[in-house]
Amino acid sequence: MILICDERDHPYERPPLSKGFLSGSQERDSVFVHEPGWYAQADIELHLGQPAVHLDREARSVRLGDGTRIHYDRLLLATGAEPRRLEIPGTDLAGVHHLRRLAHAERLRGVLASLGRDNGHLVIAGAGWIGLEVAAAARGYGAEVTIVEPEQGPLHTVVGPELGALFTDLHGSHGVRFHFGARLTEITGQDGMVLAVQTDDGEEHPAHAVLAAIGAAPRTALAEAAGLEIAPRTGPARGGIAVDAGLRTSDPDIFAAGDAAAFPLPQLSAGLPAGERLRVEHWANALNGGPVAARAMLGQDVTYDRVPYFFSDQYDVGLEYSGYAPPGSYAQVVCRGDVGKREFIGFWLDAQGRLLAGMNVNVWDVTEPIQALIRSGAPLDPEVLADPSVPLASLLP
Repeated sequence: MILICDERDHPYERPPLSKGFLSGSQERDSVFVHEPGWYAQADIELHLGQPAVHLDREARSVRLGDGTRIHYDRLLLATGAEPRRLEIPGTDLAGVHHLRRLAHAERLRGVLASLGRDNGHLVIAGAGWIGLEVAAAARGYGAEVTIVEPEQGPLHTVVGPELGALFTDLHGSHGVRFHFGARLTEITGQDGMVLAVQTDDGEEHPAHAVLAAIGAAPRTALAEAAGLEIAPRTGPARGGIAVDAGLRTSDPDIFAAGDAAAFPLPQLSAGLPAGERLRVEHWANALNGGPVAARAMLGQDVTYDRVPYFFSDQYDVGLEYSGYAPPGSYAQVVCRGDVGKREFIGFWLDAQGRLLAGMNVNVWDVTEPIQALIRSGAPLDPEVLADPSVPLASLLP
């Protein structure tokens, strides 16, 4: 087995980069999947710090940045995603950051600690998961934080306005300032350093550092240049490498998994238009998709049909989210528990009462029944679903 990566670090877990490692509760060594010596023991040949620059399907080879050619019988594209860039004046200033790689997190961790010591200001563009988790870490160091978000609330495309207010209140109670309904138009500075940001509504916010947390784009250039099918850039696939249920691309000897892959999810048909693929940018998707792709590459008949899942930690709130319920797909949100105390489960139901997604906040050991209810597609009684005395498992058909 041969593993190619353009990063020089050995394979590592990404969730700590915006959580424990960034906040300082985890050390660098804790993020790595295995010790460096494990790969040789497992007969895995590593090519670190070498990007794959060309895929020749006819010759069944991959050319690396240093000119090395590696031949394959089966190939897995796990190229991931890259953070989207702010396309505004001032992004070349020192103090403008992105968060995707370990090197990014190491640099940002030092910046947050410095901002905390000096009462500095961090401006975050985007109130998605990365933006909110970095805000929590920054406040832990004592930095001042302002989040600029074009929607009217955080996580609009994930939890909608009904539960987005939970995160507004959570971060507001920890001193984070939100500026909704606006976008950054310019980052201003002096002597190469960031001093402030401007927004399209004429506001100015002091800033000593800026984080662009405006989403990620799948890294599909290698696949596109090789002529592999790419999913539509609009909709839930968002331009990923198109794969079938076995994670096979339009070339039968090439597979794709993780952030770069757009795969069909028939059990979520209530939340997806007919025939659509879905692309998921979360750790569990990469964790679970890789082994399925490996079995498919070995000729086994497998199907990747996991319910999308992710988790987040912000201050004293821990949560897990399962399913897919973008704005417009659900008819109502039902809550079980105490939303005010941030100990509850939120459920997104479609017009027929079918469960599209569930999010447990400071409530644990319920992911399995939530995912089972999503898979079942059975209509649910909202009043019964909201009743904590009724076990979730008892609602399964």
